Amino acid sequence: MSFKSSPFWLTALLGTFFASPLHAQDHTDEATLDLPSGAKVGVEVVEALSFNSDQSRYTDILLHPKQANGTTHALPEYCLLVANAQLNGDRIRITTQDATCIETHDAESAIYSGDFSASAYAEDGQYGIACEGGACSLEPGQTFVLALEESIHIEAQDNPSADINATRRQANGEGVANPIPSERPDPEQSVENPAPTEQPE
Repeated sequence: MSFKSSPFWLTALLGTFFASPLHAQDHTDEATLDLPSGAKVGVEVVEALSFNSDQSRYTDILLHPKQANGTTHALPEYCLLVANAQLNGDRIRITTQDATCIETHDAESAIYSGDFSASAYAEDGQYGIACEGGACSLEPGQTFVLALEESIHIEAQDNPSADINATRRQANGEGVANPIPSERPDPEQSVENPAPTEQPE
């Protein structure tokens, strides 16, 4: 499954975004989401995962930004990342595929969706996430670090809601490009061809 082409996950992300207070990060500009190669961001799983000999691999799992130790950068608050997870010995290896994020700028927002190649490290800097006490599982709230394998440069997509807001502002007379039109006479009526008036009987 490709996250970029799946409207379901974007709908889920938008639902979370509009149900939560707006919050903006400062590491992106209005047109692109940029992160350098080697950048480290904190994340957590969205749903609990348990690994054993019968279930050693999960595909298309969802990750969400979360503060963690050892990070160098922060993703926008409203992000979903798609990844694969594999049990390897006593550690869980996670590699990401795609990301879709919403970044707020004052009253406007931008949507970024594209490739996101990164690998998971424990907060102690070790590759993969160690199984604890013989149990190999991941739970929401259990943070770990993603280290980017290459730089990320994702351009903002068209945002229908931003276009609707701009149109609404113009319709309310707030925009300079399309202010509320004043009343004007019918162009077909003129001094030479005045509008008919009612004649007394």
